[in-house]
Formats: sequence, structure tokens, C-alpha cells
Amino acid sequence: MRRWLKFLHTIGGIGLLGSMAALLICHSELPPPSDDITTYVAVRQIMDALAQTVLLPALGVTIVAGLLSMAAVPAYHGAGWVWAKLATGVLMFEGTLLGIQGPLEREALAAQRVLSEVGSIEELALNIGAEVGSIWLLGGVAVFNVAMGVWRPKRKQHVEEAG
Repeated sequence: MRRWLKFLHTIGGIGLLGSMAALLICHSELPPPSDDITTYVAVRQIMDALAQTVLLPALGVTIVAGLLSMAAVPAYHGAGWVWAKLATGVLMFEGTLLGIQGPLEREALAAQRVLSEVGSIEELALNIGAEVGSIWLLGGVAVFNVAMGVWRPKRKQHVEEAG
């Protein structure tokens, strides 16, 4: 069970960081809406689909597998690094929904409205810097979580006892 949960947690983390990298690449190729609205809409739809089909499921798998590991592995119950990962996991969950998924979905819908001649082009690309910043910030938190899981900081007494 422990290995299965670790596997799921690792696969989820790979999907999470991979989708964030893909979103950053999409952002780098995103033309200004005033230059090419058709390409802007297409890239925004790709970004929204990527967030819904890879980012959110990967986040869910990572968080659920991590929580189940915390409950199933007695050695994790008192480990400070596990509680730090729990706190950053909450940050990842809320940050991803509010800082990445929500804005991506709203922008994709707004872009589609402009293409359908229902919305205004001036409403687009207003928060690109915040979107990119959120992806970088949460990507950094995810990398920090991976580092904590790999190197697992030891409590001082355990290190002394082992020596």
C-alpha cells in the first residue's frame, strides 16, 4: 500500500509540474489578442483544456495520495516535514484553483466571446502577468515539496541516535 501511494503521489507530482511547464510554454507563445485573435483564442482553449485534463487531476492525485500516505504510514505521523508538506499542499490546492485554473478558464471564455463578437478585445490579456507569476510561484512550491519528500529532513534526536 505504501509503495502504491508513493507511486501515485510521484506520478501526480510529475503531471502537476509538467502541466505547469506546458502552461508556461503556452504563455510564451501567446500572441497579443489585438494582433491575432484567432490564435489567441486557440492557445487559450488549449491552456484551459490542459488545466482541466492534466493540471487539476494531477493535483487531486497528488493531494489525495499524500493525505492517504500521512494516514497509512505511522512513521509520518510525527514527522515535521510531513506536516510542512500538508501545509504547502493546502497552498497548492487553493493557489492552483484561484491563481491558475480560475483565471485560465475565465480568459478562455472571454476570448471565445470576443471571437463570437459578443465581447470586447479590451477585456482580454489583462492578468497575464499574474497568471504567469502564479504558475512560477506554485511551481516553486511544488519543487520544494518534491525536495522535502526526497531528502526528508530528520529530527535532531534521530540523527544523534543513528550515529
